Amino acid sequence: MLHEMSIGGMLFSPFVVLVPMAFILAASTRLVLHYFSLRRYIWKEAWFDVAIFVCYLAAIVYLFGD
Repeated sequence: MLHEMSIGGMLFSPFVVLVPMAFILAASTRLVLHYFSLRRYIWKEAWFDVAIFVCYLAAIVYLFGD
């Protein structure tokens, strides 16, 4: 199970680290798709961006969770 981190006496959720990692992966996927002109095959781009972010976040939590 993921536990909160203590930094300077304040408790932080592990998502403080995991969410930016997922966002960076999702943004890089978006840039790669744009670079290779593959975004035109995606019907709803905003929903795809949210879905890929959630998938990356779930994978990161699964990999880095205890």
